[in-house]
Amino acid sequence: MKRIIVDYKKLTPKLLKLLTDKFPDGYNDDDVITFENHKNEIIEAVEVRTNESVYLVKVSSKLHYTMNNFEGIEDTEVDDLGHVVINDDIKSETFKDEEE
Repeated sequence: MKRIIVDYKKLTPKLLKLLTDKFPDGYNDDDVITFENHKNEIIEAVEVRTNESVYLVKVSSKLHYTMNNFEGIEDTEVDDLGHVVINDDIKSETFKDEEE
């Protein structure tokens, strides 16, 4: 089974649906897996599984925001690569402190 590390920027609507189905009330500290990547960086992620793969989705406040505002696959805006698009106005206000 493949293990795939995914950043919130690379979420597809299908993967986002799997996350919100598994964690309908959000994830907590017990759900977070901590490991080192190939660059020896500490990564925190939550796990979702499909029949083919195990996805480790990097934890951040942006992931939490995206999950909380997910209304369904058919209502989700995606970019040309099929990744979920977050409203830039809301994103810049919500995460301004995190980026500084």
